[in-house]
Amino acid sequence: MPDVLAVQPGFSPLSHTLNSPARIFRRFFAISFHYFLTSSLPLFHAKLLLMLSSSSLSRFRKNLLAWFSQFQRDLPWRRDKDPYRVWLSEIMLQQTRVAAAIPYYLRFLERFPTVQSLAEAPPQEVLRLWAGLGYYSRARNLQKAAQEIVARHHGIFPQTEEQALALPGIGVYTAAAILSIAYEKKLAVLDGNVARVLARLDAVTGDLRSNGRWPKLQQTASTLLDPCCPGDWNQALMELGATLCTPRSPQCRLCPVAESCEARKLGLAGSIPEKRKKRDTVEIVLASLVFIDPKGRTLLLPPPKSPQKSTSRADVATLLSRMWHFPTIEVHQNAELELRQHTHKLFPALANLHFVPAPKARHAVTFHSITILPFRIYIPKLPRLASARSLPLADLSSLPISNLTRKVALSASVPSSM
Repeated sequence: MPDVLAVQPGFSPLSHTLNSPARIFRRFFAISFHYFLTSSLPLFHAKLLLMLSSSSLSRFRKNLLAWFSQFQRDLPWRRDKDPYRVWLSEIMLQQTRVAAAIPYYLRFLERFPTVQSLAEAPPQEVLRLWAGLGYYSRARNLQKAAQEIVARHHGIFPQTEEQALALPGIGVYTAAAILSIAYEKKLAVLDGNVARVLARLDAVTGDLRSNGRWPKLQQTASTLLDPCCPGDWNQALMELGATLCTPRSPQCRLCPVAESCEARKLGLAGSIPEKRKKRDTVEIVLASLVFIDPKGRTLLLPPPKSPQKSTSRADVATLLSRMWHFPTIEVHQNAELELRQHTHKLFPALANLHFVPAPKARHAVTFHSITILPFRIYIPKLPRLASARSLPLADLSSLPISNLTRKVALSASVPSSM
């Protein structure tokens, strides 16, 4: 351990001798304790402690909150702090961009204005309003949570972290966001935007999800949290990451806390955080059958059930989001032949069907890259099948369907050259 009495600016052996023993002891203890903390913690947390030891933290908070107050985006869920609306927005914004989520949020609220109305709604109606946002387990968990809130919390989103985390679809980040914004609970959020901001502030290199970096970033977020206004503080950090401290081309000149950013000082803002290695893409080919009668009506099958076990690369039911769909299979070798065999199993009375290929479509779900080969069958009368529904091919909005099914319908609607 170095001579800690000599590390403080302006501190010399002479001035040491002129001080009282009590002052010497207090200074020695303080410096020794600071050295212990900064030498035993990760580098980025040590730099944070240095910032906390001065008035710069107060200035940091003041600058960020002032920027947020002046430049925050006018988003519909920010116009009040109703817990239901905050909760709905946080769920919708998972894996979905703000611009895409806004119209869904407004339509969803119009149909389900309260937790009670969401809890009592038919599940298929909830999915229909969610259709197009993707990741449909969010909608299913949202309704399950609403039902629990009505049954156990008198229709009001719970105010404790433990109770919030017990709800379906609520994780650590989501609980912190809802409780801090709606109830001003002192819980710091850590999502991708916030993690990127904090990593750049302290020039944290490497994969943020490995080697224990994420828990340390959570500690950093909790330490920086402004206890006077945790809701605005969390939103300010998220807003900074979403609008200025973006993954590519961060706008450091406009950043309200640029003076505190180590990555900017080192010229590393554009390379932090390190990009995560993506999982290898799995290529899948699906074939879908679209019946079309003279009135332009088609046939959709009810939500499929996932198979118990399968050696196939694709769980077709999952790729269809377990929603209403056209007859669809995974293709192994010959799309038309395999789809004919599947069609015969579904409709054994149909024979001599003429399969007309439609333009292929492309779709992506997580690490799956999907090629869809739709086939049209023009038929005088739609076949009957238990639980199946007939509706206009040009308007499938009365049933909840996935984006994959919507793409099949669009492809099948392209005029045939035959």
